[in-house]
Amino acid sequence: MQPKLVPETLLAAYAAGIFPMAEHRFDDALFWVDPRMRGVIPLDGFHISRKLARRIRRADFTISFDRSFAGVVQACADREETWINGQLFALYDQLHADGDAHSVEVWTGDRLVGGVFGICIGGAFFGESMFSRQSDASKVALAYLVDRLRLGGFVLFDTQFLTPHLASLGAVEIPRAAYRRQLRAALAVPADFDRQGAVPSGQDVVQRNAQTS
Repeated sequence: MQPKLVPETLLAAYAAGIFPMAEHRFDDALFWVDPRMRGVIPLDGFHISRKLARRIRRADFTISFDRSFAGVVQACADREETWINGQLFALYDQLHADGDAHSVEVWTGDRLVGGVFGICIGGAFFGESMFSRQSDASKVALAYLVDRLRLGGFVLFDTQFLTPHLASLGAVEIPRAAYRRQLRAALAVPADFDRQGAVPSGQDVVQRNAQTS
């Protein structure tokens, strides 16, 4: 029987450049992943299109941080194929309680329509998953997350893999060796997810992105 992971082991694995996944939600077993090519979003290269900028400025959504962490993880796993099983859900929940995992929520009224969550170690943010139940909701979540990471002093935003959706927002692939070098440097950086404080206005998010892109 495979031993259960504990939060300390999970954090050590991320710090070493690997992460766990399950074959599907009902599979208790986990396997370790160490991609040859790693997806990252350069924090000074996040792309907000004119359409997305207008959407953010209109404030169609309400944004929050860490208001419904479990809700975001559940929504990310609520799909036909998912690698988030019960063991990972429990681990993420404990890391969140310990202050090592965070979420961005996107709301329409009291309905959670989008979000993203991940794990922090030093100046590295390891994005785990995101979801969208309304057009542009996950893009808006990422825009607010990147803004928060920049202001919090983070230097590495790891997306694990590169998808067309992430590529359209500025994500790139880098070789494993280059990722490991960036990771080692990021782990020594004293970043703080909560440094930004209150949720900023959409105008501020778009303006700061334009200044750094």
